[in-house]
Amino acid sequence: MTFTHTLADPRVETALSRMFDLAALDEATSARTRAEHPDRPEPTTPQELADATAEIYMPISAAGGELLYNLVRATRPATVVEFGMSFGISTLYLAAAVRDNGAGRVVTTELNKDKAAAARRTFAETGLDDVITVLEGDARETLGSLDAPADFVLLDGWKDLCLPVLRLLEPHLAPGTLVVADDVNLSSLRPYLEYVRTPANGYRSVPFPVEDGMEISCRL
Repeated sequence: MTFTHTLADPRVETALSRMFDLAALDEATSARTRAEHPDRPEPTTPQELADATAEIYMPISAAGGELLYNLVRATRPATVVEFGMSFGISTLYLAAAVRDNGAGRVVTTELNKDKAAAARRTFAETGLDDVITVLEGDARETLGSLDAPADFVLLDGWKDLCLPVLRLLEPHLAPGTLVVADDVNLSSLRPYLEYVRTPANGYRSVPFPVEDGMEISCRL
């Protein structure tokens, strides 16, 4: 079967459609979990938060995914780094672009082991697993061993960790590298936004109005 680009591959289309349908139930799933565990303490650490939201997709929007695909196609990065894979919706858009570029890889991170396992199954089903490396664990630790420049970065994990992860990756960022952060409307992302919007920190940054907003920053 032939198709014009990898996002049109029926395996990828089916996986994205299925996951977006499940993601639409996030609010109901979250409410059910709270009802089933009324006495569960409020999570405080990243690991506790990840485990408490093990069934929640928290995805980028379809429009955001299309934007990421186009950016990766245009910039042709050798290594795409993603902070916060969840069930892998955004990863599929990134990997599809890498596949269509004919070269490159996606290095993605996830703290919850069940989500990581589910995402790996999806990547295999779509035939994109050969261009995706999943680093399971705290990204502040797993990305410390990155063995190549980060040529394109997506930050979509816990928002209060986006700045620490960016600072960790900065030695791997060449001038011209694009760094994209999702959900600019969330207050927990403000320290990150203040950092990349301050010229002295070495970025030229602009918000892009797609769904909840994406901040696109160019390393100077």
